[in-house]
Amino acid sequence: MTVPIRGLDPVQAGLPKASRRMTMGVEEEFLLVDRRTGMPVARGPRVLEAAVPVLGGQAQTEFFGPQVEVCTRPTATLAVLRSELALLRRVMAEAAAGEGCQLVATGTPAVPPGRPLTVTPGERYERMAARWSSLVGGYDGMVCGCHIHVGVAGHAQALALANHMRPWLPTLQAIAANSPFSLGRDSGWASHRSVEWARWPGVGPAPLLDEAGYERLVGHLVRSGTLLDRRMIYWHARPSEHVPTLEIRVCDVNADLDVVVLLTALVRGLATSLLPDIVNGRPPPALPSRCLRDAHALAAHRGLIGEGLDPARGVHVPAVVLAERLLARAEPGLAATGDLDLAEELFDRVWRSGGGAARQRAAHLRRGRLTDVVSELARTTAAA
Repeated sequence: MTVPIRGLDPVQAGLPKASRRMTMGVEEEFLLVDRRTGMPVARGPRVLEAAVPVLGGQAQTEFFGPQVEVCTRPTATLAVLRSELALLRRVMAEAAAGEGCQLVATGTPAVPPGRPLTVTPGERYERMAARWSSLVGGYDGMVCGCHIHVGVAGHAQALALANHMRPWLPTLQAIAANSPFSLGRDSGWASHRSVEWARWPGVGPAPLLDEAGYERLVGHLVRSGTLLDRRMIYWHARPSEHVPTLEIRVCDVNADLDVVVLLTALVRGLATSLLPDIVNGRPPPALPSRCLRDAHALAAHRGLIGEGLDPARGVHVPAVVLAERLLARAEPGLAATGDLDLAEELFDRVWRSGGGAARQRAAHLRRGRLTDVVSELARTTAAA
């Protein structure tokens, strides 16, 4: 199915010219798994040591020992973004192979670890582990996300975009769902990462805030001890604390790089399309908090299969229809950057496959072996 969403001319929509297009960046978190058993293995620091001479600061450790992270440079072109993501994955996969393990892009491990998880050494991680020890002691607490950044003029614009993007983020979450397995079994969720990640403080839909409100709330959360620091603002959309971007944090990491490119195109297209509303002073949609949370929960549960919830209207709608509406809303921005044809093509592929969770379940169904799921994920991750 190719979605017929063409219509509004980007110039008529008052969108920025291509020369002023928003920049994009992506952070991807990966698991390291044993080549034979598929179990996560705590070789993150060693793999990072091998990758840093090539990738520098674009390769980083993550909270748990079996995790690593890569981050792209800012770019205004999807082709450049895809090429850089492919390079980062290739170098990290080669570094993992040198340490006897495989790089896997999945929101949760399909095969549970054979031993308790270890937290990566470091003062901040150790403080977090001590304060929230109940969240780091189980096998099911290790999750991997894909964080998408778009360049903004500052905190005020980032917060305004976050306010206007709230109705669309459950649909992004559904498209990205890629973590059906947990603790060695099918969890029943398309994105079980979303379930586990929500246990941490600071995770959830962003509240409607301006700059002053943001500073008051964040200051209170840190001073009260609810959060360790400002970096623990884990809202689904947040202003970055260290670079001038809006960061979307609702997506699972995906083995299929085309899914990552699609998600990034949609985030930038949507942000670009919403800018005229912000410039013209239109208020963001007022969404009941319960309805928005229910929409996210249903997106995590079903992914692209079955029904989703439209948080603006409070009615159930097929998830694929919600995805079509997202594409239609992002259309002016996608057209302005020349990404419309690619977004339509990539969405068509994802819809036909059912998304990452459906592909994982299909791999398991063939022989009933979770190691087949891990092998398929590793091949797809490396194929980028």
